[in-house]
Amino acid sequence: MKIRARFAPSPTGYLHVGNARTAILNWLFAKHGGGQFVLRVEDTDVERSAKEFEQAIYKDLRWLGLNWDEGPDVGGAFGPYRQSERLEIYHKYAHRLLEEGKAFHCYCTQEEIEVRNKAALARGGQPKYDGHCLHLTNEQKQAYLDEGRRPVIRFHVPEETIQFQDLVKGEIVFEGENISDFVILRSDGAATYNFAVVIDDALMKISHVIRGDDHLSNTPKQVLLFERLGFDVPVFVHIPMILGSDRSKLSKRHGITAIRLYREKGYLPEALVNYLSLLSWSSESGEEILPLGRLIKEFDFTRMSKSAAIFDREKLNWMNNRYIRTAALERIVELSIPFLEKAGFRVSDRDYLTQVIDTVRGNVDYLEQIPEHAKIFFQK
Repeated sequence: MKIRARFAPSPTGYLHVGNARTAILNWLFAKHGGGQFVLRVEDTDVERSAKEFEQAIYKDLRWLGLNWDEGPDVGGAFGPYRQSERLEIYHKYAHRLLEEGKAFHCYCTQEEIEVRNKAALARGGQPKYDGHCLHLTNEQKQAYLDEGRRPVIRFHVPEETIQFQDLVKGEIVFEGENISDFVILRSDGAATYNFAVVIDDALMKISHVIRGDDHLSNTPKQVLLFERLGFDVPVFVHIPMILGSDRSKLSKRHGITAIRLYREKGYLPEALVNYLSLLSWSSESGEEILPLGRLIKEFDFTRMSKSAAIFDREKLNWMNNRYIRTAALERIVELSIPFLEKAGFRVSDRDYLTQVIDTVRGNVDYLEQIPEHAKIFFQK
């Protein structure tokens, strides 16, 4: 199997450590297997998506060293690589499902669905779509249209067992009877996440879908879509979430989460890649300081834990310190200059500056701390 992995961020904010770790694992897996790494931008959320965030994601990924083989800015054989440029493709496959009787137009309002769900709960049933529009006559459809209703397109979920093998979690089984007929095209013509991602992964020939295990509940819907459309089902790999120190989902309240802020504080990209790779994964040797070449050589999912990882800033600081100590001195000098200048120090004597940096670099966790440790050697 030719390995093609992908990272598909939504440009609705800056790249954070959780998404960066997903990108890193996709990249490492592709490189380990001699495959390709694809970048796809999922920008169908028009209100929240912004080009500014898309460009920032590119910058962060490149800073981390995660160059892509195909993507919106570099092209490729399976583009376009922005979902906003693929709407006609989604419509084509949605209407194919309609023609084959595997999907249907639904004219129900959200209020009507909620009323029926509450009634189902009162009867001891499940709050799921009840198939109200599944067998409408043409006259009934026209009556709804005459009322001004704009239908969505729903995929009809068969009552069958859905199972797949996950490289981390093993065999996963869902029952179709517990899954509602779900929307694939909204009333405004926009494709939903579960539909667009299947079409994209299939047409871009993605072999492995590697993502956080918070997506696990989406997978049975996607497996059904792959199968009903006649596509090969990719291998799924659901990696554990990253949690904060209080074991809740990692967020801003746990401290810095945006990759750009780590760059701005003077963390080295290779240290971040190394650290994030080791969250829920370990090398065969058990070593923790693993340069990129070692990571590529050793990475696979057989040693990936099923348990969530705790983000430990102190451990990252320790690792970053190790990389600062051993990096080329001239590189650390160059990276330190902006921090020293911002602190008001004169750095015109390059030889002297190099000696100072060499003296103090072993004492800092990140380069923003350099001025504090170097101040005794400088006059403002």
